[in-house]
Amino acid sequence: MILKIAVLSGDGIGPEVTKQSIKVLKSLGKKFNHKIELESGLVGAVAIDKYNDPYPDETHQVCLNSDAILFGAIGDPKYDNDPKAKVRPEQGLLKMRKKLGLYANLRPTKVFESLLEMSPIKEERISGTDILFVRELTGGIYFGERGRKDNDNFAFDTCEYNRDEIIRIAKIGFEYAQKRSSKLCCVDKANVLEVSRFWRETVSDLHNKNFSSQELSHMLADNAAMQLVIDPNQFDVILASNLFGDILSDIAATLTGSIGMLPSASLNEKNVGMYEPCHGSAPDIAGKYLANPLAMILSLSMAFRYSLNLDSLADELDKAVRCLISNGARTKDIANESTFLKTSEVAKELIEILK
Repeated sequence: MILKIAVLSGDGIGPEVTKQSIKVLKSLGKKFNHKIELESGLVGAVAIDKYNDPYPDETHQVCLNSDAILFGAIGDPKYDNDPKAKVRPEQGLLKMRKKLGLYANLRPTKVFESLLEMSPIKEERISGTDILFVRELTGGIYFGERGRKDNDNFAFDTCEYNRDEIIRIAKIGFEYAQKRSSKLCCVDKANVLEVSRFWRETVSDLHNKNFSSQELSHMLADNAAMQLVIDPNQFDVILASNLFGDILSDIAATLTGSIGMLPSASLNEKNVGMYEPCHGSAPDIAGKYLANPLAMILSLSMAFRYSLNLDSLADELDKAVRCLISNGARTKDIANESTFLKTSEVAKELIEILK
């Protein structure tokens, strides 16, 4: 089987962690007789430097020609620290999501039992935690009307959703809940926001018409943030708008002990997806080989499962990562001792396990 993979390494630690996932990809391709075709594209700050565009047309074409997209990270201090910068790396990510129609973001938060001691939360509260966040990705306040007025003394961002946008992401949430424990929690701020009341109404209607056999609950976003820390095991699938999904999934990342362990998938209606770690570009450690590439490698596993229809490879890779962690191999972010694996050493250890 020919696997056409777009590789968008991006900025900061993006190239380091992506390189490790590519090594694992090539090893698995060789083991299972798949031909790997890689094509690279620039995105983020590196794309601005060359094209003055964080997501240039050349990169978009690379993505269109692929079966799946591996994306590292974007962000650079020279843009982050300039509030007046008109072109920013993060605009490339939003542009890519919109142009590729990547409306469904899946963020699994699964606690490794062998890493319980690394979490800031008590072990008895997080043991067994396995949550899937289903986040709407191409609407809401990140894509609504925005601007400034009154001589630059007033700024605004508008949160907007139409019914179809809510129905299609809620449908994804219910379908994944069916495959798990048939329990979905819809998060909003219906006590104060009209758009949240619209969300709650629309999701409830869909539940009553098509998914009534499943358990649906609603929770205010601020309460959900608290409950994720107090009792995360009450959740299975969490459905959220763009902003709330972004914030809550990062809160949940602390449960695992390191955001460097969390992968994600962003899918369109054809299940051609972009796969990326939940962490950012971390420029403070870029080039020091201290980054944890497991989120990127687990994102590769999600690519096997959701875009490439290779569940057996996903299972193989997930099992190898669990074995690596159980064996005591650690990068700095999850190490209790002064000795730890460098970013560049992780793929080699994983490949040995896969062999």
